[in-house]
Amino acid sequence: MPTAYAKCFDPSGARYGVPTYPWKLAPYGLATRRQLRAKGLRPGGQPIAAQVMRINRRASGPRVAYLYRVDLAKPVRPMTSRKWGALALAMLARRTCPQCRRDAGYVIPASLGACVPCAYPDSSPA
Repeated sequence: MPTAYAKCFDPSGARYGVPTYPWKLAPYGLATRRQLRAKGLRPGGQPIAAQVMRINRRASGPRVAYLYRVDLAKPVRPMTSRKWGALALAMLARRTCPQCRRDAGYVIPASLGACVPCAYPDSSPA
């Protein structure tokens, strides 16, 4: 077993406190938050069951992703009408130009701070 895998392989949890597996070698039945979300599930308050670890040679420390048991995961809560409305208002605020107060039809770039016509008033469309 290569050294990088040996540092990341601790199925008993003696070294890191939780069972640790090398990247992409987690046992069946465990999933990350993103993998649970893709299946329409959420951790639902359960504790971390294990972790996958990858030694990162460029950064200071290893990369870690926590794993949760799929059989204990709960379904994602559905969006309510109030949440949909709040999300629509938030997106409208991101699309509204602060200078001309019009809906630009796209999210205003933070680098410009305004819609494209307000950010570049001298350039005319061809």
